[in-house]
Amino acid sequence: MIIVNVKEGESLDRALKRFKKKFEKTGVLRELRSRQAYEKRSVTRRIQVKKAIYKQSMNQDVAN
Repeated sequence: MIIVNVKEGESLDRALKRFKKKFEKTGVLRELRSRQAYEKRSVTRRIQVKKAIYKQSMNQDVAN
């Protein structure tokens, strides 16, 4: 359960923004989406490798 304490004089928008940030960090939505459809381990691994290769190529482009 996510608890956000609203401080005295704090706007509701500010508290809502903090709630959204905490919710995003928990990864509940990401987990929910990943469980929508079963994905084989080999497929998951392949996707992770592709992402890693992409990130590595982006880092090399920045370094050069």
